[in-house]
Amino acid sequence: MSNTLKVNTMADYIAAGKSPEILFWIGCAGSFDDRAKKITKAFVKILNSINVDFAVLGKEESCSGDPAKRAGNEFLFQMQAVSNIEILNSYDIKTIVTTCPHCFNTLKNEYPSLGGNYKVYHHTQFLKSLLNEGRLKIKGGSYKGKKITYHDPCYLGRANNEYEAPRDLIHKLEAELIEMKRCKKDGLCCGAGGAQMFKDAEKGNKEINIERTEDVKETKAEIVATGCPFCNTMLTDGAKTIEEERKISVMDISELIANAQEL
Repeated sequence: MSNTLKVNTMADYIAAGKSPEILFWIGCAGSFDDRAKKITKAFVKILNSINVDFAVLGKEESCSGDPAKRAGNEFLFQMQAVSNIEILNSYDIKTIVTTCPHCFNTLKNEYPSLGGNYKVYHHTQFLKSLLNEGRLKIKGGSYKGKKITYHDPCYLGRANNEYEAPRDLIHKLEAELIEMKRCKKDGLCCGAGGAQMFKDAEKGNKEINIERTEDVKETKAEIVATGCPFCNTMLTDGAKTIEEERKISVMDISELIANAQEL
């Protein structure tokens, strides 16, 4: 397959008199963070490879407002949310998929009260539905037999009770899933949620991401999979801090599937 990614904007679709199956909401991390951009590209590669008709907002997409709300600035959150909702509604958007659990939670649970009513899916949920429909075929590929552990993002797991879709996808890679002692509803936060990523650490004797990376190390897994760009950053930094970055690879589930498929 060509390395060229095919991405159209909603403006392109409207100009052509068409509408896509889904809107891919990229989010700030997936748009601007160099590491998270790789997650965005991996997900787009998968969508392109199986001809899922999708569009992005492009320059019309703004921050979902999650960091502002978590930091306590409700006024700024509502300003950002209402602006986004006006754009989404102008395009008559029905279904949104995002690779960020923070955006997912905000769009799904907090936009409706402001007039934004959409079907919102985390990308692992959407990939699982494509798998169930037979549109996505997952091969074990280079991950067959590899030991993989999975870190539950707080806003996907505890906040929205989605634990199985990511794990089902890992099993389809024919990998050996090794659970951490703290997982699912008892999973430990990576330390980034609630706008914590953007402030200095509070007093204590250990950073949360170090504690969580030690949980990963204890499993002896070669790869820790996650479904959140913030978790990815925190666990990558944790692996570097405890000098385990050569032994522990931090990968988004979409990257695992894209690599295994050799798209």
